[in-house]
Amino acid sequence: MRITVIEHEAEAGLGYLGEWLGPACDVVRPYLGEEIPARPADGLIVLGGAAAAWEDERSPWQPATRDLLRRAVDESTPTLAICLGAQLLTLACGGTVERGTNGLEVGAREVVALPAAADDRLLAGVGTAVAVQYHQDTMTRLPDGAVPLMTGAQYPNQAYRLGAAAWAVQFHPEATPEIFTSWTSGSGLDTAEELNAEVKAAENALVATWRPVAEAFAEVIRTSGRA
Repeated sequence: MRITVIEHEAEAGLGYLGEWLGPACDVVRPYLGEEIPARPADGLIVLGGAAAAWEDERSPWQPATRDLLRRAVDESTPTLAICLGAQLLTLACGGTVERGTNGLEVGAREVVALPAAADDRLLAGVGTAVAVQYHQDTMTRLPDGAVPLMTGAQYPNQAYRLGAAAWAVQFHPEATPEIFTSWTSGSGLDTAEELNAEVKAAENALVATWRPVAEAFAEVIRTSGRA
């Protein structure tokens, strides 16, 4: 089993997912000049980043990443798209992403499962959970055929499934407290220390919730006939 991972910047790496998915991950770093592949391996993960999903001049590999995501959906390649990755998937498949009007969503925040999550292969059993957030751009219109799976108080579209095996999550299941602290460092946020402590205090809950989701994603890949 091999998983192609698109990493948009060094500060937004695999984090927990690197531990939970192990050596199956082949990381592509386009910010270092590595080329986005035309097709993923057995599975695909697209991580977060500071650029907006429409800022192709800032991250010139984003059009190729959107093409990769669109092909993965079309070919039913198991896909997990995280934060910026989720927004790129949304744009690639005909949805809308905009600057959110409810301000920056940041810290350990509650996400709530919608009814369709009850029998979802990744999110069944999650219910109400804490997730790491750091975004202001938001998915305001999901692609046609998307199944909403999770919501939140500040921004409603927190997770959805598209096609047979693609999942988009607005939050960061991969983010360790150390990664989150690296994001708030130098951010200018007045509440940075409080937010860091909040995420650190939620560490056990984060692992307990999102590790099974990562393991379920690996199982989808193993049983997809691709691995």
